[in-house]
Amino acid sequence: MSRHDKTLRKVLSGRSDANLSFADLCGLLEHLGFAERIRGDHHIFTRDGLAEIINLQPKDGQAKPYQVKQVRKLIAEYGLAEDSDEEPPPADPPANEGNSDAQ
Repeated sequence: MSRHDKTLRKVLSGRSDANLSFADLCGLLEHLGFAERIRGDHHIFTRDGLAEIINLQPKDGQAKPYQVKQVRKLIAEYGLAEDSDEEPPPADPPANEGNSDAQ
């Protein structure tokens, strides 16, 4: 499994939003076909066919959790995970769903 695939799994799982390297998140976006331009500490990502842009700034070498969530939403909304070699991880079932012992 490549580094980009591992980062994609982390982003899609939603469990590592506060613990994701800024460089890994930027690398993932480039791997998914985004073009990057840098203005100061702002890394601005665009991709043909998408109206949205992603504007990321590092914080002590880490990605900001709310920006990881924005990237996850964009990946899901446009089906960008299918562009990767890795299949997205299965979604976790909601807590207590189908649990008849919780009465």
